[in-house]
Amino acid sequence: MPAPAVRVRRVYDPPAPDDGVRVLVDHLWPRGLAKADARIDAWPKELTPSTELRRWYHGPGEGDHEEFRRRYEAELAAPEAAAALDRLRALAKTATLTLLTATKHPETSHAAVLEEELTA
Repeated sequence: MPAPAVRVRRVYDPPAPDDGVRVLVDHLWPRGLAKADARIDAWPKELTPSTELRRWYHGPGEGDHEEFRRRYEAELAAPEAAAALDRLRALAKTATLTLLTATKHPETSHAAVLEEELTA
């Protein structure tokens, strides 16, 4: 039996049989997606980047990804976020986790940072 995995997918992609636990990691519900179609198992909003950080990263001139990562990791160290991250870490030891995001570029998003945090 293969070890549980953590992966990132776009929430707009159809659910796959091997997704395991589907975790929405965006602060806002994805536009145009019915909740029944998304098949979300968890939505830990305390793991999402702050509004200020999201606006800085996606704002005019767009922020640098490495600086975004540094700031987001600092936010993840806050007590509520750290506790939610620990819960997902524990779950990732026993089940496959699929981190879902609406972003068009998941590889440079907060979801990729979360994936690294969960697999480190």
